[in-house]
Amino acid sequence: APGDVAGFVRAARAKLASEARGNYAYVQLAGWAVVGEGYGSRGLPVDRDTQFQVASLSKFVTTLGVMRLAEQGRIDLDAPVSRYLKRWALPPAKFSNDGVTVRRLMSHMAGLTDGLGYGGFKPGEPVQSLPESLTHASDASPGADGRVRVGIAPGTQWAYSGGGYTLLQLIVEDVTGLSFEDYMQESVFLPLGMTRSSFVVSDDALNLAEFFDENGGRAIHYRFSALAAASLYTSAGDLAKLVQAHQGPAPGFLSAVSLRRMREPEASQFGLPIWGLGTVLYAPTRSGGFVTGHDGSNAPAINTTLRFDPETG
Repeated sequence: APGDVAGFVRAARAKLASEARGNYAYVQLAGWAVVGEGYGSRGLPVDRDTQFQVASLSKFVTTLGVMRLAEQGRIDLDAPVSRYLKRWALPPAKFSNDGVTVRRLMSHMAGLTDGLGYGGFKPGEPVQSLPESLTHASDASPGADGRVRVGIAPGTQWAYSGGGYTLLQLIVEDVTGLSFEDYMQESVFLPLGMTRSSFVVSDDALNLAEFFDENGGRAIHYRFSALAAASLYTSAGDLAKLVQAHQGPAPGFLSAVSLRRMREPEASQFGLPIWGLGTVLYAPTRSGGFVTGHDGSNAPAINTTLRFDPETG
């Protein structure tokens, strides 16, 4: 029934318990408080601190770090990204590269035609450098062009671009002088107490979720050049903290103004707003805002979802 939070939690936990074929973690919030959880595994135990790789949900978290640089005046969301790049440059294109801005990268409106999707690298394989990956990602998902370049007039059309977030990763490193992982730990994870979150983990990390393929066999953890786009490891407990931070500015974190800007429409399809700054706009709320968040999926069997109503928690 509408408003029956406890009933929803019971139904969700029962569905997961009966249908899940691998590992899962589920957390439900209401009024910004955790009101239900469910965990299951077919191997090593899973709990609220187990680290899962969350694929493209990484982009939502990456945006929080980029917005901190904007708040600090270290980047201008509407300046050409060439102002900040030191190790790589967009190749010449039919359309002006000056239209590629940080704002447009975050909203997939920069006109990039890479189509990425990253498959990652097997353990022991050399991982491309960021400039190499931007020039032509050798781990591009099937059907992706894999080259980060302008093929559509920037600002005119929404086109999903994982490469745009790899370019943001390079901007973060070139502006701060830190590795992307170190910067995100300092600017996002530490202020929010997200101690179970990292863009780089080792296979022998404690309480790491096992992967399973479509046939139920154990699968490997791939490595990525494109950390910002695809490589975040986090826990259900940490994602709950991330949502709760949107209730109001946490000390050392983003302001309420910046959080609100992330949820403002930047891209549309078929006349409907679909994307903010690093956020998917899923559905309108009663007050004129949006249920927001991000999804992520990748082979062999990663499936992640974060959705919340910023007006009600």
